[in-house]
Amino acid sequence: MTMSTLVQPLAAESRFPPIGPAGITALAVLVIGTLLLAYAYGPAQGALFLVGGGLGIALYHAAFGFTSAWRVFIAESRGRGLRVQMLLLALAVLLFFPFLAQGTLFGNPIKGSVSPAGVSVVVGAFMFGLGMQLGGGCASGTLFTAGGGNARMLVTLLFFIVGSLLGTVNFDWWTSLPSLPPISLVQSFGAAGGIALSLVVFAAVAGISVLVEKRKHGALETAPASPRHGLSRFLRGPWPLVFGAVALVMLNFATLTLAGRPWGITSAFALWGAKGAQLVGIDPTAWAYWQTPGNASALANSVFADITSVMDFGIVAGAMLAAALAGSFAPSLDIPLRSVAAAVIGGLLLGYGARIAYGCNIGAYFSGIASGSLHGYLWAIAAFAGNILGVGMRPFFFEPRRIVARGDG
Repeated sequence: MTMSTLVQPLAAESRFPPIGPAGITALAVLVIGTLLLAYAYGPAQGALFLVGGGLGIALYHAAFGFTSAWRVFIAESRGRGLRVQMLLLALAVLLFFPFLAQGTLFGNPIKGSVSPAGVSVVVGAFMFGLGMQLGGGCASGTLFTAGGGNARMLVTLLFFIVGSLLGTVNFDWWTSLPSLPPISLVQSFGAAGGIALSLVVFAAVAGISVLVEKRKHGALETAPASPRHGLSRFLRGPWPLVFGAVALVMLNFATLTLAGRPWGITSAFALWGAKGAQLVGIDPTAWAYWQTPGNASALANSVFADITSVMDFGIVAGAMLAAALAGSFAPSLDIPLRSVAAAVIGGLLLGYGARIAYGCNIGAYFSGIASGSLHGYLWAIAAFAGNILGVGMRPFFFEPRRIVARGDG
């Protein structure tokens, strides 16, 4: 082996990767979109679109899956992904709680994602958990895999939007069912007490996953080695799961800074569904959900004025750019009929469940727990139960050879 044969692959690996038409398009959307949104709606709106782009890149490059991590633990007793989720939550509460306790961040008012914990959360989160396994992703997973070129996830996303709209039809009935008032660990125990209690819970979950995995396999799973290193790995992926967790926490904190509240996803899906309903002659303004001031204002204005919508658009564009950088943007319409059926059913369950449960794996689980909300913990328990049922139902819809972990949010 000569020196030149060693140098050539290293030189090729160090070059900036070609991104092709998809990557150029995504990059142009991110740059031009940021500038236009900043001009039309203010610098914060433009910056939030860019934060969404960063979230899409981080989700795709780290293949940070909530759905796949829970499925692997349920089906195979492997808990590496679940433990990284506990790290994600631990870092979030350490960063969020002190600022939420004082109510301001860099001089601006902020508030957490704290919602009532009751029957609607249990039912909705269970539905969402079932939908995660049938639809093939969660809220963040649906967006970043669709943006990364997964055509099947576009079907899931479409019916996610339909389900979200349906969840607003009788939202007031669900919220009238028995529930506890919004409870925040930050308000109940203070920042330090809330952090301590949260860390105990996360450590317990991680510890249980270790015991289960060692009992089944004898040793813990190690992270797969990457063929890339340094700048090339940062640009093209795959990122280590831990790196992805840190990136998501920091970008969620950036959202808290710019928007005054943590990251959310699915309220935008309901808004898009309502806008679509108006186009076909259905008037959602008669429903109680759309009569609250915030929702009525969102429906009356452009989707580009809506923070959650803008960030969702950014996630799709960021994931598309990441997929192009990774050389894996190759949409295919070869989707088995049963898989399409699962995407339709899963999307409906995801959308409806997220609405009545006050959020999804991001708004209720990640950002809810990062806010110290009791409903976030209740959501996690009920959603995990739904995932157990969903994992059991997957063989009916999916051929084993088609089940892949990467890109399955």
